[in-house]
Amino acid sequence: MNLQQTLINWYLVNKRDLPWRNTTNPYYIWLSEIILQQTQVAQGLPYYTSFVTNFPSVFDLAKADESSILKLWQGLGYYSRARNLHASAQYIVNELNGEFPNTYSELLKLKGVGDYTASAIASISFNEKTAVVDGNVYRFLSRFYGIDTPINISKGFKEFKALAQDLIQSVDPATFNQAIMEFGARQCKPKSPDCTVCPFNESCVAYAKGTIASLPVKIKASKVKKKYFNYLVVLSNDNKTLLEQRQGKGIWQNLYQFPLVETDKPANYDMIVDTVKSLDYVNEETFELSLYNTSDIVHKLSHQHLNTKFWILTLNSSLPQGVPVQKVESFPVPILIGNFIEDFNF
Repeated sequence: MNLQQTLINWYLVNKRDLPWRNTTNPYYIWLSEIILQQTQVAQGLPYYTSFVTNFPSVFDLAKADESSILKLWQGLGYYSRARNLHASAQYIVNELNGEFPNTYSELLKLKGVGDYTASAIASISFNEKTAVVDGNVYRFLSRFYGIDTPINISKGFKEFKALAQDLIQSVDPATFNQAIMEFGARQCKPKSPDCTVCPFNESCVAYAKGTIASLPVKIKASKVKKKYFNYLVVLSNDNKTLLEQRQGKGIWQNLYQFPLVETDKPANYDMIVDTVKSLDYVNEETFELSLYNTSDIVHKLSHQHLNTKFWILTLNSSLPQGVPVQKVESFPVPILIGNFIEDFNF
């Protein structure tokens, strides 16, 4: 069996009609690949459409302000991707005169671009023979060849990258790369793939050995941390609230949130009210505090779970430094905050 041709034949029949497959423009390919990192196609597609509509060229993206980019990105998570997009667009425009890097090695110099993304752009846009290795590729190759080397260690990456590089053809590497990724996404799925209709079912090692469910192998990550977030949703008598911009290099950098009280255990009313009384904009005689959600909202990130409460702090006073409540929806916020804003309906 010719593995390469079988994959391509399958792809030509089964591929999804996606907008970034109808172009070789490196700017559009780059946008799609960054958006689809850590994101399913169905979720990423409307974001891709919004970015192409709002920023039709790398020049438009470069001159945009970060806040508008983060607002457009809202809900996708991993916001460093959006900040890296912006930084790389400015680098391309200011340092490269708007000319997109056209080789794998040059693409790697872009902020937020690693081996996979550089390989995808180089092959699809510039026909360079450089193999992509993403989760779909790991899954197909590990099962087809019966490889149990963990994919999230350096040895695993090198082994699978070398194998994929041996398989990719000089003629039309773009189609091969897209075919093997699509096959992993649609046929060789993570759970319960239908191996009876797979064109490789007579040559797949994992199918023969009954090890489909156990491949690829991934070493378990370290224990997820629990954090306790308490947001103060301030409502003043002049119809304003407070938002603060997150600083530093942590999660949600430069996004906005309600004032945050982080505790080392689940907070109760007395704990939060003591904090409220110490705030310089609160008069102890003229406020009310109530819990909006009776049970914690658990927001799960890859490395931590945020047990979250929203506390409504009503003031019988004005907030000169506040934000008019009708403008709250215009700020870029984490999806956790965005969902609250939509539900609370200021």
